Amino acid sequence: MRLALALALITVLADMPTAPQPVIRYFTNVREIRVAEPARQNYFVIDEEIWSHSRADLGDLRLYEGEKPVQYAILEQRDGVASDEVGARILNLGVVSGHTEFDLDMQGMAEYNRIRLTLDAHDFVATASVSGGSSPGKAATAELTHSTLYDFSKEQLGSNSVLKLPTSSFRFLHVRISDGVRPQHVKGAAVFQQHEQQASWTRIGSCGAPQQHDRTTIVTCNVPEHIPVSRIAFDVAPSQVNFRRRVMIEVANGLRGAGGDISRVRMNREGTLVTEEQLGIGVLGVSGQITVTIDNGDNPALDIKNVQPLVTEHRVYFDPQGKTNLKLYYGDEKLATPVYDYARFFHLDSSPAQAELGAASHNPEFAGRPDERPWSDRHAAVLWAAMLVTIAALALLALRGLRTPAAK
Repeated sequence: MRLALALALITVLADMPTAPQPVIRYFTNVREIRVAEPARQNYFVIDEEIWSHSRADLGDLRLYEGEKPVQYAILEQRDGVASDEVGARILNLGVVSGHTEFDLDMQGMAEYNRIRLTLDAHDFVATASVSGGSSPGKAATAELTHSTLYDFSKEQLGSNSVLKLPTSSFRFLHVRISDGVRPQHVKGAAVFQQHEQQASWTRIGSCGAPQQHDRTTIVTCNVPEHIPVSRIAFDVAPSQVNFRRRVMIEVANGLRGAGGDISRVRMNREGTLVTEEQLGIGVLGVSGQITVTIDNGDNPALDIKNVQPLVTEHRVYFDPQGKTNLKLYYGDEKLATPVYDYARFFHLDSSPAQAELGAASHNPEFAGRPDERPWSDRHAAVLWAAMLVTIAALALLALRGLRTPAAK
């Protein structure tokens, strides 16, 4: 019995997992970091080489000064984030001097910079002016902005019903719309706050030349399997205007990755010029072989110069604290993502310096992480032999116990 208990205890202790620790010789790749300004916050951009040789979550990146680790924080350069839309009550809707005018009660919104109108109107171009004040009507108001509203349903070129404002906090807004929208067309309004931030992208993988198949244009792209592509960008000849095409994205296993429209609008209606361009499709973490299909319908194929997969730009921020000799190590699949105080309490400086990454190279100290599987997995034969010996010993003890009473 004591032998069995001892064996069980040894097995349990041997199988207790231990978290892999970062060790320089266990990383496959290394790059020098050329610090731009040692006394300021620095950052560098994750490029395709790092994406290709690190984990998909970038959790195996480590910065070192010699053998001393340096903490960092990773930030994605995404588009601005919008708050939830809040409905605004429409007041005093009517016609003044041939123009549609109304007030919006903004109660419940502390700050806002966008108004989304619900319009039941088609094939029009109109100009909307917005002013704000503490009471309904145009008295004692401040002029805020002018926006262009349009609907090109006939041409199948989309529409716009969003008014852009400077960040405001007026209790009431007064909206005046030129010809093209009548009071009966105004069905609702909602306001929200759009935090402006221009997204940045990193080019990943490559795409082949467009191929025409009947009414569709097909482009095949290849991206390393574990890199999470977040956008497909299209370079269409500048001479092609006033188009709108449906785009479908499929990955290698036949699953649909995403879909959307690309368009370019340049139209002049009664002296009002409308220009708008959307030449990118957002996707959610697709990778590997990607098939892009553009539905041309009854229209001629677009003159596409290039199609490029993109990933949201990731920046690694760190504080050199006067150090200039830093290195970036990556390529250890077993490491857990680090939890740094620097990232928890991260503060972005107003003008961080951009550090440069040296050429990528294989880590000359690389030795490979040892087999860290549980002892029972690595020595299954020994464990089974020990268990068989234990069972045999227990059987002998049982037989001896049976013989003793018989002899007595």
